[in-house]
Amino acid sequence: MPELSRGRRFLVLAICCMSLLMVSLDNTVLNVALPSMQRELHTTISGLQWTIDAYTVVLASLLMLSGSTADRIGRRRTFQVGLAVFTLASLLCSLAPGLPWLVGFRMLQAVGGSMLNPVAMSIITNVFTEPKERARAIGVWGGVVGISMSAGPVIGGLLVETTGWRAIFWLNVPVGLLTLTLTRLFVPESRAPKPRRVDPVGQSLMILLLAGTTYAIIQTPAQGIGDPLIVSCVVIAVLSLAGLLWYEPRCAEPLLDLRFFRSAPFTGATVIAICGFAALGGFLFLNTLYLQNLRHLDALHAGLMMLPMAVMSLFFAPLSGRIVGTRGPRLPLLLAGTAMCACGVGMALLFSATVSLDVVVAAYLAFGIGFGLVNAPITNTAVSGMPRAQAGVAAAVASTSRQIGTSLGVAVIGSVMASGAAGGYAAGFVTASRTAWWIIAGCGAAVFLVGSITSGRWARRTADRTADRLKADEIRMPVSA
Repeated sequence: MPELSRGRRFLVLAICCMSLLMVSLDNTVLNVALPSMQRELHTTISGLQWTIDAYTVVLASLLMLSGSTADRIGRRRTFQVGLAVFTLASLLCSLAPGLPWLVGFRMLQAVGGSMLNPVAMSIITNVFTEPKERARAIGVWGGVVGISMSAGPVIGGLLVETTGWRAIFWLNVPVGLLTLTLTRLFVPESRAPKPRRVDPVGQSLMILLLAGTTYAIIQTPAQGIGDPLIVSCVVIAVLSLAGLLWYEPRCAEPLLDLRFFRSAPFTGATVIAICGFAALGGFLFLNTLYLQNLRHLDALHAGLMMLPMAVMSLFFAPLSGRIVGTRGPRLPLLLAGTAMCACGVGMALLFSATVSLDVVVAAYLAFGIGFGLVNAPITNTAVSGMPRAQAGVAAAVASTSRQIGTSLGVAVIGSVMASGAAGGYAAGFVTASRTAWWIIAGCGAAVFLVGSITSGRWARRTADRTADRLKADEIRMPVSA
């Protein structure tokens, strides 16, 4: 791909960020609409979990396939297909007559979404080749998540109160069509010199692992841990994980290249992404129900209550990108873990049905700071040091980790809330919420601990050795037909 001018590079960045804004807005707006959807569709907490996790499970299952496919057939082409599918599925979601239809259309949305963010990140890493400029671009990318988090709850609350929850999916249609047009005009095509073949065995095992795990977690409160279907899902998930660990190293071109995990920073970024986004998914799910069902705020005021968290994320995400570009990922990771853990511990100790809103806002501010700081180090660490030819796969692993984390956060905390509701809604909700906040605190502590271990000199040496081995292996291996 020829070197682009500085203006053209930032135009490509803006186009890629539009796709991220669309997907991120969809997620944040949806959370605010959950109580309204629950009332209109007459569903349970587990039904609400599936509206989120049906999307994230399919997305996580397909992200790595989409990344490697984009490396093979063209990143711009894959990106355009993803935009078209996501936009169409969003329109169908707005027309869903019931929960099963909505869940099905959300899964179709995820098929399109799997071709957007990781492929867009791959485009960015191939356009921004200078490390400091790339780190700043990734900081802007993270800032878009902050924008969506700040605008999403307010926009979603306004739409739900004035038009209804179906309007939240209409947002994606004009944005998707505009982004599709701009991509065709301005984004250059690129491919990997040596793309990977499709790995159907690895892909199937990944789907079984994520689907089995998520189903077991979500449905256990309703069906019981001894239910034959739950036990079967657990067994399938365990066998799928074992199959991945056995098969992938023996596959010539695996879906999940386990060699990447020889790099301590890459492994750390994967674990941190899971923990950080589990905290985010659980945080949004928990507080949407808390503000609307327990504090009895309408959707718009609940969205406004979430604004302090979103504004902090918006401010600290680009700041984190600049720090990563100049000083490395260690400081943002340690600060992120501290802030998220402090938020969780504080709310676990102080939470009640009538806790002061000043305490709630302070906790939301702390969480927003932590989440704003954590995203840029994840992305930068995942792609830095890896051969550019495998940028799509490396970026997809990081994105997959985020989606796995979100799925687990919603599944685990949603199941905690569902179990607590059995003891009388208000009292059970308070007890369950304290447990949920301790889980969020644990996620923050894990970010701090893993970040401190995988961001030092020893960790950087493992990253250098891994990159050298990957490049040497690429030179020795013949180009795929």
